Amino acid sequence: MQSVFKRNPKSILLSIKQRSDKPSIFSLKGDLRMKRKWIVSAVCAGLILTMCSCCCCMKGRKGEVKAVIEKKPFGSVGGEKVDLYVMTNANGLKASITNYGGTMVSLEVPDKNGKLGDILLGCDTVDGFTKQTAYLNALIGRYGNRIGKGKFTLDGKTYTLATNNDVNHLHGGLKGFDKVIWAATPFETKKGVGLKLAYQSKDMEEGYPGDLKVEVVYTLTNKDELKIDYTATTDKPTICNLTNHNYYNLTGCKRDILGHELMIKADKFTPVDSGLIPTGELRPVADTVMDFTRPTAVGDRINAADEQIKFGGGYDHNWALNKKKAGKLTHAATLSDAESGRVMEVWTTEPGVQFYSGNFLDGTIIGKGGIAYKHRWGMCLETQHFPDSPNKPEFSTTVLRPGEVYKTTTIHKFYAR
Repeated sequence: MQSVFKRNPKSILLSIKQRSDKPSIFSLKGDLRMKRKWIVSAVCAGLILTMCSCCCCMKGRKGEVKAVIEKKPFGSVGGEKVDLYVMTNANGLKASITNYGGTMVSLEVPDKNGKLGDILLGCDTVDGFTKQTAYLNALIGRYGNRIGKGKFTLDGKTYTLATNNDVNHLHGGLKGFDKVIWAATPFETKKGVGLKLAYQSKDMEEGYPGDLKVEVVYTLTNKDELKIDYTATTDKPTICNLTNHNYYNLTGCKRDILGHELMIKADKFTPVDSGLIPTGELRPVADTVMDFTRPTAVGDRINAADEQIKFGGGYDHNWALNKKKAGKLTHAATLSDAESGRVMEVWTTEPGVQFYSGNFLDGTIIGKGGIAYKHRWGMCLETQHFPDSPNKPEFSTTVLRPGEVYKTTTIHKFYAR
């Protein structure tokens, strides 16, 4: 409309002179100014609406950045393509997970100054993950932790498993859940974003009876939580003990974890023999190097002249969490780093947590950014049923039968102070 007035000024003036009922030239100029203002306003409004519509893809109802998940190629394993799923919550926290082994590749959380930092050890490529043997950040199954002598008896029948940890069975065997490709389904909810992983472990895979259908759901919530839900069902009696093997370093992996402070809500732990198999005893932690009932630096007693420390080469033990009711979600542990201000709380429905202080890291794993992961460069807090439970009737059972549903939840809560 504005361009029409510019191109035909004579015709407009002629029309004004010929018809007395038309407004004066002064009135018309005012109209032109008004129309120009209206057009400019309309154009600006259109731009604003366009920008708002774009922002709606990134903002929630309260003006927060909307949680999103992005799928990217991450190489291949055995000729089969694998993917990387990058999740970002409404506050900017980021987590990336590959469907190879259900492995977490990175987890970026802010320090006390609001600066994001990756708090997981790991590898830049899927090839790096396939070559390492430390179970970096992987899903563990069918049975997390150790089974003594690689044998267990169920309903009168003895099953023999791979002995891949000296004479014992560890983390599901030669090809546990950490080495398979999971079916992945990303999702978004009002509470955050997540990734559902599914895998069917065949009858007698790695020596375990029964077809086991497993589903693990990672959710990065808008409350700055990493939630992991595990479910499983079977068509034959079997055993099941699933966990996640994240290696944490709250400094952003800048140095070892000896300065981290750890609190574990457990008055007892399960002492082990020289092969790190529990003896069956539940021993009080009071007045021992295993007492983390108050926040204590990881490095304070890690080299103590103690038999349990000697057996593990540091900490590699299971703590029996203080539980008033089995299966209830409770606060299990808190890990913090004073310099960065980062804090991680661990909540779980599981009865135990394995604290592993990275004793077998020796610099041979070259991780993200070319960093060599030296001795005690990361630590794990693996929520679980107790190690060797199938051979320890005094421990809570890990037997799963047809018609039953294995179901556990672990939540990691992050903040800075």
